[in-house]
This record gives sequence, C-alpha cells and structure tokens, in this order.
Amino acid sequence: MAASIVRSCRFVSTVKSHRILPKSSYLRALFHCSSSTRSGLLLSLHNRGLLKESFPEHAAQAELPDLLRSGPQTVYCGFDPTADSLHAGNLLAIIGLMHFRAAGHEVIAVLGGATALIGDPSGRSSERERLSPVTVEQNARGITESLHRLFTHHELHFSPDPSRLGRLTVLNNRSWYKDWQVLEFFSEVGRCFRMGSMLSRHSVQSRLKSAEGMSFSEFSYQLFQAFDFYRLHQIHGCRIQIGGTDQLGNIMSGHELIHRKTGEEVFGLTVPLVTTSMGDKLGKTAGNAVWLNPDKTSPFEFYQYFLRLPDNSVEAYLKLFTFLPLAEVEKVMEQQRRDPGKRTAHRRLAAEVTKLVHGKEGLESAKRCTNALYHSSIQALEQMSDTELQDLFREAPFHELFLDPGTTVLDACRRAQAIPEGPRGYQMIQDGGVWINHQRAANPEQVLVLGQHILTNGLSLIRVGKRNFYIIKWLSM
Repeated sequence: MAASIVRSCRFVSTVKSHRILPKSSYLRALFHCSSSTRSGLLLSLHNRGLLKESFPEHAAQAELPDLLRSGPQTVYCGFDPTADSLHAGNLLAIIGLMHFRAAGHEVIAVLGGATALIGDPSGRSSERERLSPVTVEQNARGITESLHRLFTHHELHFSPDPSRLGRLTVLNNRSWYKDWQVLEFFSEVGRCFRMGSMLSRHSVQSRLKSAEGMSFSEFSYQLFQAFDFYRLHQIHGCRIQIGGTDQLGNIMSGHELIHRKTGEEVFGLTVPLVTTSMGDKLGKTAGNAVWLNPDKTSPFEFYQYFLRLPDNSVEAYLKLFTFLPLAEVEKVMEQQRRDPGKRTAHRRLAAEVTKLVHGKEGLESAKRCTNALYHSSIQALEQMSDTELQDLFREAPFHELFLDPGTTVLDACRRAQAIPEGPRGYQMIQDGGVWINHQRAANPEQVLVLGQHILTNGLSLIRVGKRNFYIIKWLSM
C-alpha cells in the first residue's frame, strides 16, 4: 500500500481540528529524502504536511517527481454534490489543486453529477440517503459556483503572478455517463476489474462486516470513479488524482483500469482528513460541517472556527490551510510563543483562510462582526449591514420599527419585546440590566439620542442580561 510521496521518503500526517499528533508520532515520521527530490513541488507540499499517501508507491517514488519537472501535467480531484455546498473537510484537496495550479500545472475539478446518484461508501458506516436527480443537479450548480469563487480568490489574493497559473477546468461527470447504456458500461469497464481486488478495498471490507452490509450500487461506485480517471486520462491527458485518505481505494481502482486498458502509469496522491478531537471526519454527515458557502456558514462563523482552534493545532493549520511561506509561518509562531495571549497565530490563520474562502470583503465583514460582538465596538456596529447583523445575532429577534418623536428607552425595549410589561420591566432597566449599543441604559424615561441609542445606520442593539439580544432597525429618524 502507498505510504510515500517522493523517492525514499516516508511520512505520516494527520489533521485534527482540536489536536495534532503527539511529538512521538512525528518522530516516527522523519523525512529521509534522496538528492533527486530535495527541491520542487512535492517536497514543498510534504513539508507543509499536505500529502499523506501515494499510489503506486514504487512508481510515485521513482517517476512522479521527474514527471512534474518535465512540464505541465494535469491533476484532478472529484467532488460529489451530495449537498449544495462544500465544507472545510473538502478544503485541503482544493488547496492541493491550487498548489499544483500555482506551479503551472492544469487542474480539473470534477463534479459527480452521476456518481452522487450512486453514493460513495468511503468513510461511511451506512448507506447514503438517496438523492433525486433534480437535487443533485441543484447541488452541482451551487458547488460549481463555490469552486469558481474559491479559485478566483486564490488568483486575486494569493497569486503573485496570475499569468503563471495553470488552467482550471470544472466538469460534471454526468456529461459522459448520460449516454451510456448499463450493459455497455459493464461490458466495457466491468471486465477490467477483478473481484479479489475490489473486495479487498478498506471501504468495502468495513461495510461488509457491518450489520447493514453493502448494496451493489455502493460496491460498484469504485468502477465509476475509476472510469472518471480513465476518461480524463484519455481526453485531457490527466495522470494524477488527488483525494482524501478515504479515497485511496477508489484511486487504486482508477490506476488499475487505466493500466489494464492502456499500460500507462498514473498516480494518486492523498491529503489528510480533517477530523474532530474525537477522531470523527469533519463533514455534513456528522453534523459538524463548517460550510464554504456564506449562506450556510457566515464569514464571521467561519473566521471564529479557525480563531478558536487549540494552541497545539494552529501551527499545523497555518502550514496546511494557508499559502504563507514556511519561514513566515515560523516567524508567526515565534511571535505567538513570545506572547501567547495575543493569539497572533490564530488571528493570522483565521484571516488567511477566511480571505481564501470569502474574499477580502468577507474577511472585513468577519472582523467587523468580531469587533462588534467581542470588543464592544460602536464603530463596528455602525458599519455593519442588516445581513451581517442578522448573521451575527442569528437568534436575536429583528424588528423594523418607525421612530416616533420622544421615544424613550422604555418604549424601545417594550416595542422590541425585550422586557416584560408593567413595573417589572421598568425595574429591570433601573437596575442596570439593559444595554443599548454596548452602553448601559439605566434611565427608562430617557429619550433615545441619535449617535448614542440610535447609531448613524439606524440601528439599536439591545442587550438584556448577558446573552439576550434584540435588534431594532429604525425606519424613520
């Protein structure tokens, strides 16, 4: 099995969102490398921890570095549209494609408009919920837009010379399966596979031993992903596939098909899986997804996810999820070690990844929301849009009200239904339990003051107690 990426190189890398492998594990993963691979893209990606396995091992060690140095190659990664957005668990594979593209190689992102209807069993203990063709098509459109957005942000913000970037192509495998007949497909492709190797795949073995078992459609999934690789090899000259470590079996099937039909050598590379502190795969199935689309995970929530990573994870994440030179990562970590309280590394990580996923505007929005919520910044509140406010205070009631002359603090709180009617609500204000725009409002009879209780954007943010927020957008001032 594959365990290496460059000649005479052996390494292991695992990404945990809340912990990183202990030092002893790294000592077992010492990097020993021959002179022929002491430079180049693969070594750079290895040093970042972005590559975990290769297949076939001997060929990858002997031929892949030379192939990449010989000229632009074509590299692909597949994404099944089982949801309308990708998530942080997909991001490392996308970043892998970006590194190859930055080195001048052509990259292809394949949307599994056909394979999503079958369901990939890799990394799963039960069969996926069946999706309708209409749903899959809608999901594919959303992911296509997301991929173009991500690569555009990479080109704009992280590419010193965009003219040197390789070509990006986004395809949908539905386009080449829609005209196939089932008998024709299995006659042409199925005969190239052997049951022994198919049954030996880890994803198959684990499911066959489970109580639920494995459906034939799931079992056949590896044929379709293998054919994707074969078609891209034939049409686009693609010789390299990237995927998560759970995709190694499917990559091996693609290699087997291409080798049987053409006799040519192709390669597979895997990136580490992003997991929780409990070792669970970070993704939509586990209910812990950090989505890449802003309407599912806002820029603020995305930024906060990376900002809140434990200290022992941040250096590995800076290497994996950002394009900072490793020397700069070390400088950032040195600043962090000198003054851990400033969380310099966390803030740099959160900023870099948020800019990649949401662009500069998304990063600015995330910082505004952070300043408004955690640093009590009036200026940040005044700059926030209605959408940002509702994203930030998602559970807070949002009221659009007309401002009457002489409206008091008590009137505003009652109209927002932030306090009880009668003497109890009045007393809550007098006792100092109400804040408006981060300032205590202890006088119920005070008339609202523009610039204090009502910001220049027409906003009043009421807080009762520690966590109960209410938003008023005044429509006439």
